[in-house]
Amino acid sequence: MDADLSGSTKTSTFKKAFPDRFYDFGIAEANMIDAAAGFAFSGYIPFASTFAIFGAGRAYEQIRNSVAYAKANVKLAFTHAGLSVGEDGGSHQALEDISLMRGIPGMTVFVPCDAEEAKKAVAAAVEIDGPVYLRLSRPNTDAVTDADTPFIPGKANVIRDGSDAAIFATGLMVTRAIKAAELLEAEGISAAVVNFHTIKPNDKETILAYNGKVKAIVTAEEHFVTGGLGSAVAEVLAGHAGAGFDRVGVEDRFGQSGKPDALFVEYGLTAENIAAKVKSSPVRLGSASRYIRNKRLRYGAARFIMCQQYLISISAFPQSFSSSFLRLTSGMIIYAPDPAAFDISVRRQVAAPLL
Repeated sequence: MDADLSGSTKTSTFKKAFPDRFYDFGIAEANMIDAAAGFAFSGYIPFASTFAIFGAGRAYEQIRNSVAYAKANVKLAFTHAGLSVGEDGGSHQALEDISLMRGIPGMTVFVPCDAEEAKKAVAAAVEIDGPVYLRLSRPNTDAVTDADTPFIPGKANVIRDGSDAAIFATGLMVTRAIKAAELLEAEGISAAVVNFHTIKPNDKETILAYNGKVKAIVTAEEHFVTGGLGSAVAEVLAGHAGAGFDRVGVEDRFGQSGKPDALFVEYGLTAENIAAKVKSSPVRLGSASRYIRNKRLRYGAARFIMCQQYLISISAFPQSFSSSFLRLTSGMIIYAPDPAAFDISVRRQVAAPLL
């Protein structure tokens, strides 16, 4: 099923092979999604295809209500997502589609990193009884996976392991994450690269395993930093002390026309920026507290904890640091188990993170 874009989405190839199983609905995405739900309830497995901005955006209500709410077995294979649409510009560059789709109950979200993984994602979608969103890109991609690379929905693939940092990437950012790891290796930093081809359900086990293993975690995605992979990982890390955390993605701005590679540089979706984020990842106090206890730092009656943006001066320091502590994220105080136990003053101070 397509909506007047079969030449661009390449569903025209399917049309030539199976003309009696192809339906073009014209520029009527909402109608296409409702018809897909009808096909699903008639016992078929429909694949609806259009640009991500028109499918996930324009037809969101039909996806939510006619498909997901009704538990229809519809597969949404939307292409031309992200900045890589290039010259089509900001009106066509869907940068919020992962957020929209993963927020829908029961929706599985796949973001393959190359052509081989896209084939496996389609095959996996057929086997899932329920709605699935496949986010597909426009440009040709470097081969990251091969026929033997596993594709298990909800299970991330470790491309390379590392002991100092972990880069969690998805889609077109996987190749850039691999390059970032190579840049970091040249500086003596061992960085793992993990391909999150499934955004929902999320691989919590892998996220928490690296949170307890490395000093910094950075996510990389061709999507807004809100609502996508970075947010999904942050939701898992919430409440857990461990590695510093940061995100690479598009900040709070729309896309624009340009060559895809130039746009990736303009919006910071580069290997160099990923590597820089790893090296400057803000420390969380869970890590800092372990460092302080292990090093047995003493400054008389007062203790000082350095984080990336603030110097926190803690007097009347509790006898057991491990049982009562402040928790910092990106340099901000967000939680104090026993505020009465602390006399805290905070002043602006730039300092190196305790990694």
